Amino acid sequence: MNVPADLKYTSDHEWLRIEGDMVTIGITEYAQGELGDVVFVELPGVGEEFAKGDVVATIEAVKTVADVFLPLSGTIEAVNEVLDDTAELINQDAFGKGWILKMKLSEPSELDELMSAEDYTTSIS
Repeated sequence: MNVPADLKYTSDHEWLRIEGDMVTIGITEYAQGELGDVVFVELPGVGEEFAKGDVVATIEAVKTVADVFLPLSGTIEAVNEVLDDTAELINQDAFGKGWILKMKLSEPSELDELMSAEDYTTSIS
């Protein structure tokens, strides 16, 4: 199972790439494998503000529908509009082209609650 060491993770199987106060978020390879073939992603609006724990996106797969919970508070700065036409990118490249959104972090202390790659790997083993 691919779990890049340079990312942070949540128990809800999201990955986070943190660059200053900008955070890119997607779902992990493990999560997309559990969901099966992704067919649609409902994305938030750019400029929307969310609190930690809010549902920020919905992923529809052949087998099920899953909510994406925002692991940090902040404002949506960008969404991966390519997913509108090619939602399967989440299955094909979960840690790259399958990213879901980028946000500006408003509560830096929330970063302390994220898991390292090692901790995440242990949690899914």
